[in-house]
Amino acid sequence: MKPNIRLIVMKSLLVTFCVGLFSFSAKRGGDSFEIWLNGKRMLQEFVHISKGVQTLQLTQVSGNDKLDVYYSHCGQTGNDRYITIKDEDNHALKVWKFADATGGDKAMSIRMKDILPLKKNKDSKLNLYYSSKELPQGRLLATLNTSTEGIAMK
Repeated sequence: MKPNIRLIVMKSLLVTFCVGLFSFSAKRGGDSFEIWLNGKRMLQEFVHISKGVQTLQLTQVSGNDKLDVYYSHCGQTGNDRYITIKDEDNHALKVWKFADATGGDKAMSIRMKDILPLKKNKDSKLNLYYSSKELPQGRLLATLNTSTEGIAMK
């Protein structure tokens, strides 16, 4: 009994097609962000594999300390970028607008002296949001737990 060549070719093409379909990831995106304090990376997150909102314990910070936020939309820096600090009740306390990135400077930098006074009391937490033309609804990046006692850590 001779095998049917046409049947073998069709089965081979079907197997190749199925393998090709499963070779690609179903997850799209690629947005990511980093939060740095004084040149030390405190948080790096890839949005499509997010572990949820992280709390950054920023203790013993001074007003001269600098918080840098980098947000990447699939490898591209956004336009019309904003960082918003909201309280635990989701009320906006302060909004910073950043110019579109040119050249290599993509950081959105904020001095801690502008953030620390926003706390209602020593136990309150502040929520750090990012929004842009590409992400107008905004995204909660992290919760900041700040204090002037202790040391800076994640």
